[in-house]
Amino acid sequence: MAFVITSPCIEEKAGECVDVCPVDCIEEGKEQFYIDPDVCIDCGACVVVCPVEAIIEDTELTPETEPYLEKAKQYFGTE
Repeated sequence: MAFVITSPCIEEKAGECVDVCPVDCIEEGKEQFYIDPDVCIDCGACVVVCPVEAIIEDTELTPETEPYLEKAKQYFGTE
């Protein structure tokens, strides 16, 4: 997985990321948007348009943001 959507999305849920994703790997869940770890091609288009800077690379995860990777895996059933 190249990118992870984190907590700022929960409050905002803007959705610009969905419109720019070339492989349609972002879906809207009940609380936030999620990036499918098996479909993402690591293009970064979503990062540029996110108005709340909620999308980060998986290599940049901290102990506080690590659970958002697990939430995405659970959402898409890839655990």
